[in-house]
Amino acid sequence: MLLPLLLFAAVTWQVAADGPLAKEDERLARRMREDAPPAALAESLADLGNVEVALPVLAAALAYVWARGRRRRPPPAVLAAAAAMAAVPALVAPLKALTGRPGPLGGTGYFPSGHAATAVVAYGAAALLLARLRARPRWARLVRWTLPAAAALVCAAVGAGLVWRGYHWPLDVLGSWCLGVPLLAAVLAASGGSGRPGRNRPDPPGGR
Repeated sequence: MLLPLLLFAAVTWQVAADGPLAKEDERLARRMREDAPPAALAESLADLGNVEVALPVLAAALAYVWARGRRRRPPPAVLAAAAAMAAVPALVAPLKALTGRPGPLGGTGYFPSGHAATAVVAYGAAALLLARLRARPRWARLVRWTLPAAAALVCAAVGAGLVWRGYHWPLDVLGSWCLGVPLLAAVLAASGGSGRPGRNRPDPPGGR
């Protein structure tokens, strides 16, 4: 958790001070927009970070995990994921106001990216929790790595789409990823750490 937080601090400093890294970031964004795919594709990828898209995915995953646990109350992992999602606007909004970074298309308050942070926490938490559900031994290892990898791919696609469409600079996206990692670490810890998936057994009938 320390490395992404240190990286976030360094990126925020460069953005706030309009340092050399921020200037290179703007050059990179212009090159990416020159080589962007068709606008419809880039827009669709960016839209995956919309709250209207990402939150239902997370909500469905949390509901499934809760149902599989056979508990009357939501398990700690579900509560941790919901809290992590709620923390996104609570963290992003003040940082946007504090840095006041101009956007590629004008305006201010673009660092960090709310869409990128939403994607990281929503898809990342959903993948981590689903990957830890009990599965048949022949599928357990595949599920354990495939779901987080797919979530990472979706988050990368969202970030690229945001830059391609001129909605954010690359450092806006990177900063959001750095914020999301500690939140996902908290979700993973609440789900039982980094042990093998499927180790947590559901409570017996009538349990908590």
